[in-house]
Amino acid sequence: MTSRDPGDAASIRLHDAGPMRALAHPVRLRILGLLRMDGPATVGMLAERTGEAAGSVSYHVATLAKHGFVEEAPELARDRRERWWRAAHEVTTFNSAEFLADPERHAASEALRRNVLDAYHRELLGALDAEHSLEPAWVEASDSSDGGAQLTLEEFRELAADLAAVREKWWARGREPREGTRAVRWITHVFPRSRS
Repeated sequence: MTSRDPGDAASIRLHDAGPMRALAHPVRLRILGLLRMDGPATVGMLAERTGEAAGSVSYHVATLAKHGFVEEAPELARDRRERWWRAAHEVTTFNSAEFLADPERHAASEALRRNVLDAYHRELLGALDAEHSLEPAWVEASDSSDGGAQLTLEEFRELAADLAAVREKWWARGREPREGTRAVRWITHVFPRSRS
């Protein structure tokens, strides 16, 4: 089961293992990310961008559509044979704590989160590889950092909320391309350190 976040029509919230397992695939994550960042595309365009065979991409798009992550964009087709796809929403959310008592849903959410983290890692390495092709000012403005602190649970929640507010501010401002802009990515994680 998935549901629209009542406070945000552009967000979908995952509750069940099926949609999480469907999204816990590197190619499907990449396709959804491309449709969200670059806009609607055909299977052929997605195959070119991912390096995957068109038949494989078609299968993954169908799986994403079955679970409500993507939808057709028929208004973009030039004829009846051409099929365009777009992301059905801008954000996917779920609450991992909701699944702790349910082994099946917890395993599905863990698989999804592991694949997302792998995708982040690949994306960060790709950005590092591409750095030589950027103007020095864009490289200088980049940041990669981490931090740690001893916080109470309330302070920890406040930190997470502060970071969410920063992400929302810049996401709202930069949703549409404008003159002088380029796609910029941020990846943040807030988590309690394990004792091991």
